[in-house]
Amino acid sequence: MVLVLTGPTGTGKSDWAVRAAETLPLEIVSVDSALVYRGLDIGTAKPPIEVRNRIPHHLIDLCDPAETYSAGQFVADAQARIGEIQARGRTPMLVGGTMLYLRALFRGIAVLPKASVELRESIDRRAAVEGWAALHQELARLDPEAAARIHRNDPQRIQRALEVYYTTGRSISELQRATQSPLAGSPIRRWALLPGDRAAYHERLARRFDEMMDAGFLREVVGLRARGDLSTRHPSMRAVGYRQLWAHLDGEYTLEEAVTRGVAATRQLAKRQLTWLRSEEGVETIDPAGTGAFDAWRRDVETSLQQLRR
Repeated sequence: MVLVLTGPTGTGKSDWAVRAAETLPLEIVSVDSALVYRGLDIGTAKPPIEVRNRIPHHLIDLCDPAETYSAGQFVADAQARIGEIQARGRTPMLVGGTMLYLRALFRGIAVLPKASVELRESIDRRAAVEGWAALHQELARLDPEAAARIHRNDPQRIQRALEVYYTTGRSISELQRATQSPLAGSPIRRWALLPGDRAAYHERLARRFDEMMDAGFLREVVGLRARGDLSTRHPSMRAVGYRQLWAHLDGEYTLEEAVTRGVAATRQLAKRQLTWLRSEEGVETIDPAGTGAFDAWRRDVETSLQQLRR
């Protein structure tokens, strides 16, 4: 059996998973595209090392921020860790909100053409002249399904979807539909933490960002920048919060505005995650602020584990 706890950013997924794993035979498999990078700690709310030493966590601190980590790599790594955890007689709990990774794991990942440097440079040149919004409109004509799930301000995914179409003559959506989940045949329980009070949730996201700043988030970005080999071209430095603080250090705007933009970007990320989750079937939703919500969920997890042992 594979258990999944997902939801938008800042809803307490990691805390719930750790609390459950304190008393149940669970190991946590991170589903977060930022936690794979070493040195991105404060701005990603990475679980502290003392927690990871106490409760087994996987797929955290896998690569250097100058490297690129893909959904395909995640699927391969997640499959391997899931198998290892199950071989130990324990149950993997996938925890995180990188919806692209979850989709790849549950629906399979298509065999897509390798990246073409020349084609990507051509798309980049067009974007510099026409703008990414125009290229998103083109994608909407070629692959409406992909355009519907890719935000017009997500150049990396727009570029990849167009690249696949130009290379193969088939849409990335068509290729993805033809794939099978690597977890096919394995029982799965999926829960999502969805806040019921939107205003209170937005306030929590703002407060969380302020707490990160107080904990040294800006110093963390200054240290990453001082390496000299990173830029906003790297996926790691395009993560929410890092991108805005980097722009502040570039002199684009004040620290106060960087924080405001970082909070806004966090809320936009949460909105995209919520939209994705509402389109998914088979996900049981929980309001994390509900009375007794954690205890009821933990009992549900324990019941699932008991059924597995029968």
